[in-house]
Amino acid sequence: MLAMTSLIKRELKALWNDPWQLALISYIPLLGIFCIWWLFSAALPRHLPVAVVDMDNTSLSRSLTRRIEANPAARVLSYSDLASAKRAMLQADVYAMVVIPQSIRRDMLTGRQPGIDIRYNSQFLLVGKLLSSQIQQSLADGLRDVARQKQLSMGIPKVQAELQMQPLQTQVTALYNHNSNYVVFLLPPVLIALGQLMAMLIFANSLNRELRQNTMRDWFSHGIWRGIGVKAIVYVPLVVMQGRLILALLYQFLGLPLAGTFGQLLVAQLVMLVAIWLLVVAIFFLLQDCARVISFCSALFAPAFPFMGITFPTHDMPMLAQWWRKLMPSSHYIDSHIGLVSYGQAWPQLFEQLTDYWGYSLLIPLIIVLAIKVRDGIFADQNALAGGV
Repeated sequence: MLAMTSLIKRELKALWNDPWQLALISYIPLLGIFCIWWLFSAALPRHLPVAVVDMDNTSLSRSLTRRIEANPAARVLSYSDLASAKRAMLQADVYAMVVIPQSIRRDMLTGRQPGIDIRYNSQFLLVGKLLSSQIQQSLADGLRDVARQKQLSMGIPKVQAELQMQPLQTQVTALYNHNSNYVVFLLPPVLIALGQLMAMLIFANSLNRELRQNTMRDWFSHGIWRGIGVKAIVYVPLVVMQGRLILALLYQFLGLPLAGTFGQLLVAQLVMLVAIWLLVVAIFFLLQDCARVISFCSALFAPAFPFMGITFPTHDMPMLAQWWRKLMPSSHYIDSHIGLVSYGQAWPQLFEQLTDYWGYSLLIPLIIVLAIKVRDGIFADQNALAGGV
């Protein structure tokens, strides 16, 4: 017990004397959370630039342009030719392009079915899809009048023409995001990915400090598992507090809908952090180099957000990407997060999901083997130096 207390005091003193680690624990997460919240504070994308090439230049084409401009998601930029509009989209000056062909009204009235070219930059996945759907909706509303005139000119009664134009009234409502608010959709997974990176840096920095300060022998002298366990005892609760801060921002300050409880979310976060800790410890003992440990961990956790499956279906990813996804604890956590936040699932379902982390337990024997190897090497070197002296 005295040894554990001594190790905890040693770790806390080292934390106090390490400005970078203190920053990771305190104000850097706050700055990151604030900046990300500010980026998403508009809730919905507005006035995204759209290039319109009007090759018809008639009252109908101008009406269609005005309808696109009236959509709150779009801001129309007119271009005189197709080449300049393409160039603007390649340079990311606009996110989408609409080309209105010549004689569109005449072709519609004579039944030729003209095509309106709509393109969007798929590099901006969410923005592009949003503009595509909004532009199509605006154009459909604008072309309905011409289609109605065609029906009437064919002698179809007005009531029947209206019925043929729109036989069914449709309304699409997101079950767990009624206002299509991007804060509800994107902010939680972005902050989860950020939290995982911050946890990785905190854990890796605490281990790397033993290498930087050449205190590995002193650390191992207290026992391998005591040294590893004390670092977990000190830093995991601190990172859990950061996670609680993120939850408070999302579901108390911003008032996002939460069907489950904070206690369930914190349990899920704790299990995720233990998995991150095991990964970082295994990589630390495997590489034994400060820069390489940070670089390898950063490369491993960097694609956390796209691998969560929020913006892209993970089952459509290549097999290598799916294996990579399985390595990241956040990919397992997000299923529990969505289940708790949206569905309010009970404890039994949560515990069933937490069993997905069983693979990380396989790291424990690997850590034992690597830690013993590193310890024996350090003590062998020390004894060799002592014998040489």
